[in-house]
Amino acid sequence: MSFLIRTKKTFSRFLKYFFKNQESRIGIYGPPNAGKTTLANRIVRDWTGDALGPVSEVPHETRRARRKEGIVITGSNGGSITIDIVDTPGVTTKIDYKEFLEYGLEKDEAVKRAREATEGVAEAMHWLREDIDGVIYMLDSTLDPFMQVNIMMVGIIESRNLPVIIVANKIDLPDASPSRIKSAFPQHPVIPISGLEGENVELLYEKMIEYFG
Repeated sequence: MSFLIRTKKTFSRFLKYFFKNQESRIGIYGPPNAGKTTLANRIVRDWTGDALGPVSEVPHETRRARRKEGIVITGSNGGSITIDIVDTPGVTTKIDYKEFLEYGLEKDEAVKRAREATEGVAEAMHWLREDIDGVIYMLDSTLDPFMQVNIMMVGIIESRNLPVIIVANKIDLPDASPSRIKSAFPQHPVIPISGLEGENVELLYEKMIEYFG
């Protein structure tokens, strides 16, 4: 990124901080099936009563970025933020149509989904380059966080100078190990939650107000 573009982005974030009525656009990123849409739905439902999109055990159920505007989140100390939440497709280094076949999809549908998912990842990266003010990076705490895609994505987010909160999801599962995620990314706040059960989500809201406000 050129110095001029970096300066414009920094100035834009300064203006949003100075003029509190402006909304920050927060992207939920992470690998497939980390629980991004589950969390996005919970955030939207908790603060607006709506929902953002369907969830599924099939990878890449979200194949286009989905956005909900004007969400006001308030904290226990009276602080608040107004955000647009953007649920993005799962980011991965390779999308193979064969992984969809394992879930009973026909080949034509699997190929179609793989193509749409690939286009969705490209769209998500475009959002990250141009339109995102902060990132919730979502990880499945039952899996090894030291994967190439996670290291790459966190590095890209850091290069954009974007505030990031890392969420260690699925702590309701017996194999969950949020401590592995904390050891992988000690430079960023890590919030362990269960997006499905709602455990620790209030703590995440407080951190969002602190980091994205």
